[in-house]
Amino acid sequence: MMTRNLLEIVAMCGGVLHAAQGTADSVRATTVTGVFTDSRKVAPGGLFVAIAGEHDDGHQFVPAAARAGAVAALVHDLDGVRSALADAGLAPGSLNLITVSDTVEALGRLARAHLADLRERAAEQGRVLTVAAMTGSVGKTTTKDLTRQILAAQAPTIAPAASFNNEIGLPLTVLRADETTRFLILEMGASAPGHIAYLTSIAPPDAAAVLVVGHAHMDGFGSLDGVARAKAEIIEGLLPTGTAVVNLDDERAAAMGELAPGPVLTFSATGDARADLRADLVELDDGAHPVIDLHLPGLSAPARVRLGLPGVHNVTNALGAAGLALAAGVRPEAVAAALGRAVSESPHRMDVRELELAGLNGHSLGILLIDDSYNANIDSMRAAVAALEAIGKGRRTIAVLSEMLELGEDSPATHRAVGAMLSGAGVDALIGLGRDAHYYSEGAASVPDRVLVEDPGAALAAVLDRLTDDCVVLVKGSYNSYSWQVADGLLEEATTR
Repeated sequence: MMTRNLLEIVAMCGGVLHAAQGTADSVRATTVTGVFTDSRKVAPGGLFVAIAGEHDDGHQFVPAAARAGAVAALVHDLDGVRSALADAGLAPGSLNLITVSDTVEALGRLARAHLADLRERAAEQGRVLTVAAMTGSVGKTTTKDLTRQILAAQAPTIAPAASFNNEIGLPLTVLRADETTRFLILEMGASAPGHIAYLTSIAPPDAAAVLVVGHAHMDGFGSLDGVARAKAEIIEGLLPTGTAVVNLDDERAAAMGELAPGPVLTFSATGDARADLRADLVELDDGAHPVIDLHLPGLSAPARVRLGLPGVHNVTNALGAAGLALAAGVRPEAVAAALGRAVSESPHRMDVRELELAGLNGHSLGILLIDDSYNANIDSMRAAVAALEAIGKGRRTIAVLSEMLELGEDSPATHRAVGAMLSGAGVDALIGLGRDAHYYSEGAASVPDRVLVEDPGAALAAVLDRLTDDCVVLVKGSYNSYSWQVADGLLEEATTR
């Protein structure tokens, strides 16, 4: 946990301190023990960062943060905060306030200074703090989870909560590191050019992986080449001695190796013999978990590894994590062993579980839920449908798909393409959720049972009406199209009925 004197915080973020009334003499003794942007999560000793968002203005929640034990708030609207404190029955001068022109930028400055200081202290003490980062259109969070498990088996490790991969989430992750941290794992996302460059300016990586250049946020990048240029910013942001870890199976990712300032590790999930790390797929087990022969530099023979995450696409994520771990100095034997033990850690990402639900006449129904509903684009849809086909062989299969968002003018064609995948996979039923979901249905001409609904509640009801014993249900879609609510509803049905 980060521990900083309040005056240090003020200097690091470039703000002006407005000390709480009656505390001027004790400010030097005030310690900040955590940084929060959600007033509901503030702990005693915390610094609350007030961010004006699209729907809510964090300045209105400063009183709640104060009541939760915050010792200070980082704000840009001093008068507004003091008014909010007064409206909440608190003295306007009852909380230390740090004013800046932009609280998001100040949060980034704070994280940048904090990490630089930790690195300097580690060097002075003969220790190393290694920053490992990853980006890609798909697989970032899964790769983060796998990397965390490999590195945490070696030494104290900090990794993002959920998908904290933007200009707010990444600094919050950095600020959780302290002098005991040996490995800092960072996920870097982008919806427009320059986003990743900004993140690497806060936390220049010692090792950076590029997984897949795919069709995410196409309305912000315009083309796959635009996506590639944005993802390449993570390689350009490496420390001069940093190691690039790039996917040899993806031509755009592979080309980024030429931008690396230092060593390059390549990986291939298709067994390309040119790669430094590669995997030969041996089989998919009954749960669609890949069993691979894992080739790593330094291993005298390939290691037989069963991945704890289903789907062939997770071989790529596992190799990306392995490359980052090797670049961070982990022995190859330890990397292989940790991959064999690793599991999914983040919700709604290829979470496969057996559920028992109440059926008619008191009979229970056993189903298999594939919950991959955190986000979606054409590439992750292809992987999810492939997993449904593999796991659902010989069983009734149902696909619950909400819209893929941020596709721009390609949205109709992309949704139709996913529908065609469902037809090719022999899916028995399609439940489409949302305005553009009818394009799924248009593409899924051979799926015998197709229904379109407007809201997650109706989608859940449609699923429940179609369940049979031993069927397999895939739930997939972009986060803001709310398929995850259907997955959560099925879990609630399983536990409450």
